[in-house]
Amino acid sequence: MAQEIHSSLELESVIGFNGHVVSGLRVHPDKKHLIYPLGWTVIIKRIKDGKQEFLHGHTNNVSCIAVSKNGQYVASGQVNFMSFKADVILWDFEQRSIYAQLSLHKTKVEALSFSPNNKYLVSLGGVDDGSIVVWNIETKQAICGSPATSHSAGHCLTVKYSNNNDHIFVSAGSGTLRVWELDVSNRKIRPLECQTGKLKRVVKCIEIAEDDTFILCGTTSGDIMKVIMKTGLLSECGPVKTKYSLGVTALTLLNSGLLLVGSGSGDFTLCSSSNFKILKKVELEKGVTSIALRGEGQQFFVGTESAQVYRFSYEDFKEELISTGHNSAVKDVAIPYGTSELFATCSQEDIRVWHTDKPKELLRITVPNMTCNSIDFMTDGHSIISGWNDGRIRVFAPVSGKLLLTIYNAHQMGVTAIAGTKDCKRIVSGGGEGQVRVWELKLNSHQMLGSMKEHKDIITCLKIKNDDKECVSASSDGACIIWDLERFVSLQTVIANTFFQTVCYHPEEYQMLTCGTDRKVTYWHVYDGSPIRELEGSQSGTINGLHITQDGKYFVTGGDDKLVKVWDYMEGVVTHIGTAHGGSITSLKICSNSRILVSTSADGAIMRWKFPHASSS
Repeated sequence: MAQEIHSSLELESVIGFNGHVVSGLRVHPDKKHLIYPLGWTVIIKRIKDGKQEFLHGHTNNVSCIAVSKNGQYVASGQVNFMSFKADVILWDFEQRSIYAQLSLHKTKVEALSFSPNNKYLVSLGGVDDGSIVVWNIETKQAICGSPATSHSAGHCLTVKYSNNNDHIFVSAGSGTLRVWELDVSNRKIRPLECQTGKLKRVVKCIEIAEDDTFILCGTTSGDIMKVIMKTGLLSECGPVKTKYSLGVTALTLLNSGLLLVGSGSGDFTLCSSSNFKILKKVELEKGVTSIALRGEGQQFFVGTESAQVYRFSYEDFKEELISTGHNSAVKDVAIPYGTSELFATCSQEDIRVWHTDKPKELLRITVPNMTCNSIDFMTDGHSIISGWNDGRIRVFAPVSGKLLLTIYNAHQMGVTAIAGTKDCKRIVSGGGEGQVRVWELKLNSHQMLGSMKEHKDIITCLKIKNDDKECVSASSDGACIIWDLERFVSLQTVIANTFFQTVCYHPEEYQMLTCGTDRKVTYWHVYDGSPIRELEGSQSGTINGLHITQDGKYFVTGGDDKLVKVWDYMEGVVTHIGTAHGGSITSLKICSNSRILVSTSADGAIMRWKFPHASSS
């Protein structure tokens, strides 16, 4: 099959941070790089200038990450389908390559920790696996394994190696806290059960004193337990009065003996590790999931569930936002005509404009408690048009974000698709009730020119012909309709047994492409609505996004199979595949000069790929 011989798409940059991976943000011991997972990829980002490199090798979402003390290795674990092997990959940091692939756990790897002298790696399987395995890094083999908890205890959630002894590590979770001793010669690990008395706690994170004298455990109850490492006895628990709201989710002990604590509500504090008295406090957006020290801790980085990364200096304890991302599904992406320097995305209640080269947020337009479904740039680049679930069309200035125009009650069941004419004088919109409407824009006002109702379900996509005289609408009702934008009547209907998701005109406009839930990419004659050819677009799941190059030679697709595919239009074969997304791909666009390709996914990630074919136009 010709399908098999395709190359890999080259990933150029990634916008996003998975704030749900516990301790997912790490600083490399060289103090120059941040390391964190997003989707199937491990990202290495240079702190100085933000330059990114990528470690590809996982076959599903990366669920945990660890870095060895000497910086030689990075370990990452992944999730997989129920009862399938979930691998741990050991990476050689210098070479940016796979050193070893360790396969024993099933379904998910929950946590990883390196021994202090980089001899061993301990891995913890997730809920369906429940085992702890110790690996010899040199031989790349498992030494031994054991169930993580006793029968009476709940699930184990985290593991952490001691700071000085390659044979001692700690595991903790729901009603379980154990100090393990590794006996290499007999290939066994033996647990000491810690006694926490009447305290019944779920431990989310652990931190061990520099000299291994005590363990600090952050709990879902919002307090911290201090346990003596040697005896396994509880010595204290606090803060007594004001507990951390939504639990303690991240802990880091500084050399000064002070403690950095992050909570599920976004409180980030510096407190004393003896009586847990709070000395300094800031409030961040959403729960804190990672605290990563740089060097001795004069500077540290904090990652949160809102997909934001902050930098702090120990001196002033003020947050500086250094990277942002969407923390929910990205619904749409738009690239302005004639440039590839910036692009816009929308997700839930905001539209964001990004600088392409330094992937950086330039502008955020927020409409609280609303959802933006669809965006586009007007061809002249002077405005961003957007459709919202409250039935309004909103037009914004792309530089200032100022609201230029609102069209109220544009559609009863929300505006679900939007497009602007090339002359920038009209907007075509589609709604949840299936109507297609045309709006004329005037100075400070607008007028509805036509409303066309033939679709019986939500409009998913709209595209306008270059001469602004016709447009095509795709709908979940299984029809695509070509409309006359001067007389406001339908000219042609194509019907298939699918929920159409996206439609595109071929640049010469005598053919069009559709995709949807039937996993097929179909070519149609515009003139008579007859199908020309059908391609098997995906092995699994809906195709949600489709876009074609300006010269019409290539098109791209993406969907629930999480793969970005570049196709040759004439041959109907895949030339390149991009694997990095951890969620379903929701939309993708190629810029007008075919230099870059941007794809977005349901986990909030935005990926920029190098478009593999030179443009001939």
